[in-house]
Amino acid sequence: MSEPRFVDAILEWRPTWFAARLLLCGAYLLGGIVKASDWGAAVAEQAHFGMNPPALWAGLTIAVELIGPLLILSGRLVWLGAGMLGVFTLFAAMTANAFWAMPAGEARFMATNAFFEHLGLIGGFVLAALVTERANRA
Repeated sequence: MSEPRFVDAILEWRPTWFAARLLLCGAYLLGGIVKASDWGAAVAEQAHFGMNPPALWAGLTIAVELIGPLLILSGRLVWLGAGMLGVFTLFAAMTANAFWAMPAGEARFMATNAFFEHLGLIGGFVLAALVTERANRA
């Protein structure tokens, strides 16, 4: 059984594709803009997570958070943008949400949830690349 016509119309409507990509990577784009507009806070965030030298990591983070979403939103080199954000998200989740190194309790529970939510985002990036590749082949 196929989906109802109105669902098919929504899924085929071009703005739906853009909106889905924006929802997937909008937080990264906003994060890059916020970090770029407050360099000191961006460096302090990296230092907080033990990244050295923090200024280098802040610059790399800003670049990935701006370039990755722009590639995905443009529809060009989506595989590269999705790959950038996927790898970034995995490293960030392992750095910021290392639940396996925490004692049992609320903080560990929250970090565990956040870690697996980030894995879900990585799956979304893989799907975005797959859908784009399939559409380009058609």
